[in-house]
Amino acid sequence: MNTFTLKSRELSGQFTSEYFYDGLGVNGGNQSPDLYWENAPEQTRAFAITMYDPATQSGSGWWHWVVFNIPATITSLARGAGSTAPHLLPPEAVSSLNDFGKTGYGGPVTIPGSGFHPYIITVHALSKLLNLDETATPAFVGIMMNELVLAKSSIVAYLKV
Repeated sequence: MNTFTLKSRELSGQFTSEYFYDGLGVNGGNQSPDLYWENAPEQTRAFAITMYDPATQSGSGWWHWVVFNIPATITSLARGAGSTAPHLLPPEAVSSLNDFGKTGYGGPVTIPGSGFHPYIITVHALSKLLNLDETATPAFVGIMMNELVLAKSSIVAYLKV
């Protein structure tokens, strides 16, 4: 049996500076990694991608990226698709707010002495589209999405600072 699986051709366990946030004293490339997935459930009508750091100093984690309503016919995102500038996402996809208060991808931030951070990138196969826009907060997207998730798969990349 084939399982729903998320992969990256470039990201291999550790984040490097091209993926780091560009701001807050960090000079990163703020490029989202390339991602591809396979074996989605047949009933899938859309996908969502999230990137979350549960180990941030906030005590409640940090949402770095939330994008949803990716058409079910799409099974990959190119490197940099999380940026709102080059418009590499499918036109139907919605990049909502991250915890930086911006839409699109916001890469890892290197806070000296904060230890290892696991960045969990997840693809969610959804039974229908979300009726939300780019102003939706990560928590609200999660609440609205949870009942629609048919399957999900994650990869984890780490950063030690």
